[in-house]
Amino acid sequence: MASHIERRKFLATLGGAAAVWPLAARAQQAESIRRLGVLMGIPETDLSSPAFVAALRRGLQQRGWTEGQNIQIDYRWWTTGNPDELRAAAKELVDLHPDVLVAHTLNPGKALKNEIRTIPIVFCVTATVLQRAAA
Repeated sequence: MASHIERRKFLATLGGAAAVWPLAARAQQAESIRRLGVLMGIPETDLSSPAFVAALRRGLQQRGWTEGQNIQIDYRWWTTGNPDELRAAAKELVDLHPDVLVAHTLNPGKALKNEIRTIPIVFCVTATVLQRAAA
């Protein structure tokens, strides 16, 4: 008789877990990782590239977006200055279906705009100030 009661408790627990499981799955989906596509108008080997990437990560982190936790960042770099390469890099990013696209400079912005109109594009303008001019 005792084993019959234990079996009922086990089945009730299992049934309760099965009922809660879809709710837990939905909660996990709500916290899905967002995807950011970044198209850089310079080569990855450019001296300013690490500073830009670090500033982007820092700015996102200050707003609660941490790479690998709740955001994934995909970078593409325009290395040769060839417009066909830029178009291909823009298409690659769009094909990843990011939630937002970031264009580092004017040409990447145009390339992204020509590829898609349904994903928001954030345009960043960077400028290098010569230290001599500031002095």
